[in-house]
Amino acid sequence: MKKVLIILSFCCMSQVSFSQAQEIQQLLLNWEKLTQFKKILQDMYDGWKVINQGYNTIKDISSGNFSLHKSFLDALMEVSPVVKKYKRITDIVNYQLQIVKQYKLAFQQFKDGGMFTPQEIDYIGKVYSNLFNESVKNLDELFMVITAGQLRMSDDERMQAVDRIYARIEEQFSFLQDFNGSTGYLSLQRKAEQTEINMSKKILGY
Repeated sequence: MKKVLIILSFCCMSQVSFSQAQEIQQLLLNWEKLTQFKKILQDMYDGWKVINQGYNTIKDISSGNFSLHKSFLDALMEVSPVVKKYKRITDIVNYQLQIVKQYKLAFQQFKDGGMFTPQEIDYIGKVYSNLFNESVKNLDELFMVITAGQLRMSDDERMQAVDRIYARIEEQFSFLQDFNGSTGYLSLQRKAEQTEINMSKKILGY
């Protein structure tokens, strides 16, 4: 069902035209949210310097530039030893890395392959963009859950929240694999058809 919603969302997006005033209003809202978020980060920095490092790491993860051997997973703000060592935290980060790696690789191949029209490439790019943005939200939520002082939760509640995040990103990764597979298969079909056409032309002397 989620796959259908993601695809339908882009079909709707392609038909909606926002006015300049709406765009400016949205930019102002985004700027306000960003300002508020920066204030929150500064407040956290005053208490825990490592939180700011964690925020920067979230941006690194979302860009696919994160090593699990770095300090992020080794400095989970001392929520508790149980939560800190929960394996699914690492699994979530791994899924994010794979999402970034696989969508970038596949998208480049689809653009370079020459089997899709510019409109189709634009649609594929929107699918990837939406998926990426949704997956980054998982990291934002994960950081809140595993950071001491951010949410008043018991260890069990934190682990349940991690489980929910894990289920979402696992579904997103599964969607990415299905989308890449079906799009790649379509590309191969078109390539085979084009090869057959070229062979026929060669035989017939065209």
